Amino acid sequence: MPKFSLKGSRPAIAESFIIIALALVPLFVTFPYRVNIFLSWEGAYRISSGQIPFRDFGTPLGYGFWIFPAIFFKLFGPELVSLVKAQVLLNIMAGFAFRSIMKSMGVQPGVRLLSVLVFVLSYSFFNFWPWYNHTVIVFELVGLSFLFRSLFSDSRVRKYGNMFGAAFFIFLSVFTKQDGGGMAFMLCLLFLAYNSLQTRRWLDLPVFVGMFALVAAVMILPLMPGFGYWFNHGQPPHSSRLAITDFTDEIFGSSNWIKAYVVLVVLCIVAKVKQWGAWWQQRREVLFALLTLGILGEAAIFQVTSYTPPDNNIFFHSFAFAFIASYLFELLKINVNSFRPLLGATFLVLFWWSGTWWKYIGRFTDRLFPTQEAAAAGPGHENVVNRHNYMLNNDTTDVPVSLWVYSNLKPFRKIYMPASTVKGMENIMALPVVAEKKGDIKVLNMSELTPLAAAMPYKLETGPDYPLWYHLGVGMFNRQLATFTQKIRDHHYDLVIYEYAPTLNNFYPFALRGELKQHYHQVDSFLAPRRPTNAIIEVYVK
Repeated sequence: MPKFSLKGSRPAIAESFIIIALALVPLFVTFPYRVNIFLSWEGAYRISSGQIPFRDFGTPLGYGFWIFPAIFFKLFGPELVSLVKAQVLLNIMAGFAFRSIMKSMGVQPGVRLLSVLVFVLSYSFFNFWPWYNHTVIVFELVGLSFLFRSLFSDSRVRKYGNMFGAAFFIFLSVFTKQDGGGMAFMLCLLFLAYNSLQTRRWLDLPVFVGMFALVAAVMILPLMPGFGYWFNHGQPPHSSRLAITDFTDEIFGSSNWIKAYVVLVVLCIVAKVKQWGAWWQQRREVLFALLTLGILGEAAIFQVTSYTPPDNNIFFHSFAFAFIASYLFELLKINVNSFRPLLGATFLVLFWWSGTWWKYIGRFTDRLFPTQEAAAAGPGHENVVNRHNYMLNNDTTDVPVSLWVYSNLKPFRKIYMPASTVKGMENIMALPVVAEKKGDIKVLNMSELTPLAAAMPYKLETGPDYPLWYHLGVGMFNRQLATFTQKIRDHHYDLVIYEYAPTLNNFYPFALRGELKQHYHQVDSFLAPRRPTNAIIEVYVK
């Protein structure tokens, strides 16, 4: 029997299977309502309806994040599950972009296969919903894959074709989130500068910058002048998130994974390199090191500038693993392309990232081996105290996800929420003002239930000074607050849906709640669809 070896098309088939199979998993499950997914839905719905960003609505971000969700709304309808389908494609794009980067870096097939597995398990598999802090990295990876193909291309046409692809997707990254996209652009300049130094092709750097500027001009100039006010580059009324102490506290006070990887990367280089002058001339080796350290540096900064949710920056694991594993297998003279070493390494990777897949298996083991949880003992019985019940939960408002239910409204299909939320939406749909005005109703929906615009339906407000979302100081500012205040005082709206989240700093402007209490009549209130259930949605009519 011939020995197994990763040759020919085997690595490509295995890597493609891992990327695609795990990306498709979300299509076969249902989901609880996701915190903040209202923003993904609202932007995609507006763009898919023909609205133009910065003319019909304003946002501190570019519209790159909403491109794919808007396309999927056109294909499958404005449902929340359409966002999940869009994320499936984004996860596949990210996986193949990462694989392409590893091929350009000359990573051997066995390590590349393991690295793809690490990438999918550590970054893509649990990202079921599109979010800008993830999409910005997806576009960056696609841009980097084009850039490295350009740097190692022998054909002039392919070289500059790939370079234009890199400029386009790196711009989309900037146009999705300024911090991640900006760092992606700086990394590209670093790689191009080193490559030009080694190859003496000095035009590559200015050509890339020129292509980037051309793409930016084509996509930004038609959006002026509203773009200049809304897009956040630190200008008033926006505020900068760059504070030196935030970076030093986060990097030196925590960031243990990143610092450990940096140490291991440096040790690997020192252990392997005997002649630094000769190593500096090996473009793939040096670019691989610059890429790995650059990604680790980006992740360290990204965790400060994009601080919520706290795991935005974990794209760095797979790059560090690929570099360290490549050096270790070579230094230890282990042939990871053969069956036994590859199988053993695969089991170790699965064990390392078991947290991403065990929660699905854990649902079955929890039923087979239920935990005994007795908070109080009866006569003749001992009180059971364990890790599940050593603290008593006195929050009477919390609704466990196991008690959430589905809504009959089409935009919320396959999404479960607290029963209070579902009942509250039914009450809104049954309001006399909703039935009487049938689509002509004027609604201000300051809540996470943005899909009600399609369920009711009602026409969304538009205008160059109208915010896409209502977080005061982030998505809107005092000028917009004054406009909304006056409209409420003038009874402009027939129906106002307002979410009161007291623990979030003006997530919906607190000042407007007082105006509503004074000028409108509250007819209902119910729980917002978030965990923990620490926010309520209030319904007001004239």
